[in-house]
Amino acid sequence: MTVGKEFPPNILSHPVLPFPSLKQDQQPMRGVILDGDSLGPGDLDLSALLATLPQWQQYPSTAPQQTAARIADADVVVSNKVVLDAAAIAQATQLKLICVAATGTNNIDVAAAHRREIRVTNVAGYGVASVAQHTLTLMLSLATQIPRYGAAVARGDWSRSPFFCLLDYPIVELAGRTLGIVGYGAIGRAVAGLAGALGLQVIISARPGADTTPSSERLPFAEVLASADILSLHCPLTEATAQLINARTLAQMKPGAFLINTARGGLVDEPALAAALKRGHLAGAALDSLSIEPPPADHPLLAGDIPNLLITPHCAWGSRPARQRLVEELVKNIQAFKQGVPRNLVLP
Repeated sequence: MTVGKEFPPNILSHPVLPFPSLKQDQQPMRGVILDGDSLGPGDLDLSALLATLPQWQQYPSTAPQQTAARIADADVVVSNKVVLDAAAIAQATQLKLICVAATGTNNIDVAAAHRREIRVTNVAGYGVASVAQHTLTLMLSLATQIPRYGAAVARGDWSRSPFFCLLDYPIVELAGRTLGIVGYGAIGRAVAGLAGALGLQVIISARPGADTTPSSERLPFAEVLASADILSLHCPLTEATAQLINARTLAQMKPGAFLINTARGGLVDEPALAAALKRGHLAGAALDSLSIEPPPADHPLLAGDIPNLLITPHCAWGSRPARQRLVEELVKNIQAFKQGVPRNLVLP
């Protein structure tokens, strides 16, 4: 991930500009996959993707200084997280299509591509089940203190105990508590459905920066902050949502609440979150993405003195079925482009 994990507002499912079908007498198109290993440990079937074009060059990963040379003669580029900035795009004189192997497209200078009439597409909806499952896992892990109890067993605390059990860490029952969801797209809705099975009461926030206003179904963000025992983020990272969770909004959260983020790391002011956890204002937080990935060793949330913080390495989207669906969406995007009816277009 995240990566990524809800449809950004600028995805279009139809072409904006007319695009003629490719003529049969054109030169064979050449495709380049820049960071194939980021899609998984070689367990995917890429045959349909590789059959979309007569020529493909695959790279396990691509460093920033290698990008321009590797896409220079490409017609189609597939990138998960490799940055394609204006300078790299300017040197790719044959480039016609950029396929982002993710929902988020912040690694692409979409405006620069648009000026060159290069189409940019993304994929969405492929990881709904995987991310929703991971989100519930993080909630349950915080509520039941599984990481801390597991560590206690590994330390030998249970073996040394005079009792048959350990009850050193408070266990929270989720039934009857309130889950606040920020970002009510496909993943947010899936999380809400799973949460109901646990007896959670679900409230939905009107997301700042979106075209949703408070209503009987979507409550003001401030009200959700104050009411939720668990706040779960599923919104895209935009100018309006960058550091949506900050010192001010953390202070508005219910004391003892949990924060879950399986969306983008940039939604959270990370030093502010660390401070809130150290103060004990929040009972815990679980994150599947950080603002810098991979994070540097001195990242503020990787310090060993932050209590009740659980971090997973942007793997919520990573089930094999989800990753295979992602490949299938790439295939559809390339085929649609070749037919002159691009799908999943992203505009500046």
